[in-house]
Amino acid sequence: MYSHGFGTLFLGEVAGMVADNALSERVHKGLAKAVKVIIAAQNGDGGWRYNPRPFDADISVTVCQMMALRSAKNAGAYVPASVAERCIKYVKSCWSPDGSFVYQANNRGFAFPGGGGGFARTAAGVAALYSAGIYKGREIETGLNFLVRSRPQRTNGQADMHYFYGHYYGIQAMWTAGGDYWAEWYPKIREELVRFQTHDGSWADLLCTHYGTAMACIIMQVPNNYLPILQK
Repeated sequence: MYSHGFGTLFLGEVAGMVADNALSERVHKGLAKAVKVIIAAQNGDGGWRYNPRPFDADISVTVCQMMALRSAKNAGAYVPASVAERCIKYVKSCWSPDGSFVYQANNRGFAFPGGGGGFARTAAGVAALYSAGIYKGREIETGLNFLVRSRPQRTNGQADMHYFYGHYYGIQAMWTAGGDYWAEWYPKIREELVRFQTHDGSWADLLCTHYGTAMACIIMQVPNNYLPILQK
């Protein structure tokens, strides 16, 4: 569902950019089919998991599907309101009183000591609620404050496993929040990424340089409003 979610997001983002009529029709038909797969895979709690079946859920895969559905809806695809409503309920159930979001609502064993979650999962939780149209509330405010308190920083040329993943959603959360959140957040991550760019123009990551470089470029270009999903 990760691959499918990002593939659907891609189709939603380019749906309005294709000039060729025949290709545009194919894109919209493919997007509609992709949306049906996501809807069918939503589980009873309102979330999604790695496989396209409504069995389990976690916040990481869930935010991926929510962004895909938001993009698809913006491109004209039909997304029932009930899908977003159920998703909102699931994401909020992953919230912890310290402002963080845990990996799974029914398995808080993934939480950090004290019952809370980590930076990457919290960034995903806030981004998921924003994608679902929730812009205010305790989950949003405490989540943003948790991100500010727990922002990971690179201390060498190699990023940890969830560094880019967390900042990918973290930058979206701060961009949507705006104001002082954005004004203080963006310069720090921008300068940090510029500092750790390698001599060949790439960014190192435990997975591969392709992933690290793509994520770094996405993070830094957010204020340029290139992608419809990030436009205010």
